Amino acid sequence: MEEERRDVFKLSRDWLSVQEVVNAVSSPSCGAISLFIGTTREDEVDGRKVIGLEYEAYESMAQSEFRKLCADIRGCWPTVTHVCVHHRLGWVEVGQASVVMAISSPHRQDAQQAIQRGIGQLKASVPIWKKEVYDTQESSWKENAECSWGAHSKRPVTSSTETI
Repeated sequence: MEEERRDVFKLSRDWLSVQEVVNAVSSPSCGAISLFIGTTREDEVDGRKVIGLEYEAYESMAQSEFRKLCADIRGCWPTVTHVCVHHRLGWVEVGQASVVMAISSPHRQDAQQAIQRGIGQLKASVPIWKKEVYDTQESSWKENAECSWGAHSKRPVTSSTETI
């Protein structure tokens, strides 16, 4: 008997629990869980140090795009059993997790390849915006390099600077 597929997507203003994401994809029929944790990194942009990121999302559209992402993954790797993504909204300090994604499958190769595609698709198609905040109290909205919807989004995605 084949296990029912489970897809979980959560946007949260709270700390992300890696264990909660892993638990969501755990299954006795799966020998592999691949995990991606994206953290806010300290970076220097034009002489300013990034001190954190501020995330916003178009939540209902994000849910819809997540369902498409899962369908795409399963189209490429039919053995993928469960997919879970938790993404932060609001303020995320340097060093904290911004996104946690886990994918389970019976074998490691499918899970590993699917996680790579999954995080790329998430950044390209799910309407979540990030604003870099600098040590100068300036900030700048940033577009992911993979972004396919930036020109049509409701959120400014230019690299212009604003003071907060």
